[in-house]
Amino acid sequence: MRIWKRAAGALKDNYSILVAKFSPHGHPDLERVVIKATSHNEQCMDYKSIQRVFQWLRSSPLYLKPLLYTLSTRMEKTHSWVVAIKGLMLIHGVFCFDLPTVQMLRRLPFDMTHFSDGHLNPEKAWGYNAFIRAYYSYLDLKSSYVCAQAARKRKPGKKTEETLAEELQNLEKLQGLIDAILHVKPRNPSMHVVLVLEAMDCVIDEVLEVYDSYCKGMERVILKIFDMGGTVEAGTALRIIEKGEMQGDKLALYFEFCREIGVLNVSDSPKILRVAEKDVKELKGIIDGVNEKKKKNKNMDEKDENDDDVVKKMNEEMAIVVRENDFLMKKTVITDQWEVFDDDVAFDQMSSAVVVAAAATNNYNPFLELDSYNSIVPYNPHQHHVLPDLISF
Repeated sequence: MRIWKRAAGALKDNYSILVAKFSPHGHPDLERVVIKATSHNEQCMDYKSIQRVFQWLRSSPLYLKPLLYTLSTRMEKTHSWVVAIKGLMLIHGVFCFDLPTVQMLRRLPFDMTHFSDGHLNPEKAWGYNAFIRAYYSYLDLKSSYVCAQAARKRKPGKKTEETLAEELQNLEKLQGLIDAILHVKPRNPSMHVVLVLEAMDCVIDEVLEVYDSYCKGMERVILKIFDMGGTVEAGTALRIIEKGEMQGDKLALYFEFCREIGVLNVSDSPKILRVAEKDVKELKGIIDGVNEKKKKNKNMDEKDENDDDVVKKMNEEMAIVVRENDFLMKKTVITDQWEVFDDDVAFDQMSSAVVVAAAATNNYNPFLELDSYNSIVPYNPHQHHVLPDLISF
């Protein structure tokens, strides 16, 4: 059965090459090389054909468009997991070229989110299908990321140095790439074949590159936050660090898994970034310090409001005293012999008002010299009598 599948695959490849040879349009030589690079042979990749494709790209970026057209046509028609994996490995290699035309791709020119192998039984095919869909999703996300980074650098008047907010945003995108690439792995023991392991070598190289960019960016951002001291940036950095710690644990497990199934590049596993505890405490201190300052300012405002209320209340009490004094002056009766008030009640009211006024000024003790208010001075026309200064009118 396996021999029959190989023979059928070889026939399909030869027929496709023949059609490309007599095609009235396009680039027949390039099409034939792409077909050989993505053949149905599951034993190995045709790296000689892949190198020829890359040589054409190096010679001229004009070959990119016919390459993508040919590859897209082949990928959209195939129902073979072998052809699908080889096609993804080929487009992965294209991303390694620092060409403006490659950076402008935005999205992959084909869609494999619903790929399903049409030759294996479902119990065995689901592992290959999941692997191809995850691999495609990562490369599609990587294409969007590369395009966005290139567009930012080409923006007119844009400084070459990223702002702190842009660097934090870039770290979050890198963490998104790491999350996506960690899903690319063989989930079935029967998938530990040569072609899948070769694809995993490409994936491991990608993990090393992305994670290295993340670690360098994280170290640079922490130093900038310590210089600037922004609470928003410090809070975002803490969330990134927290997620980075979880991703570091997942990466360690991922590399251990790849080592067990025989992926060669795992020997270069990265050193997991662990942000120092003192740096984390300093970031928290930036946030707590500003919050404490805001709380202190709020308390000071509340204290000022309370002081204003006390002053207002004292002023109101003094106004009441003044009005009562005016009222008592109008009730005073002058006789030939005595200076008297209407009645004892009015005098008591006056005495109480004076005591309140003196107490309000914090200059008088109402418990001292109370007897001075309990006598009425007789009037003598030959002698000048005055009331005490405290109650003089």
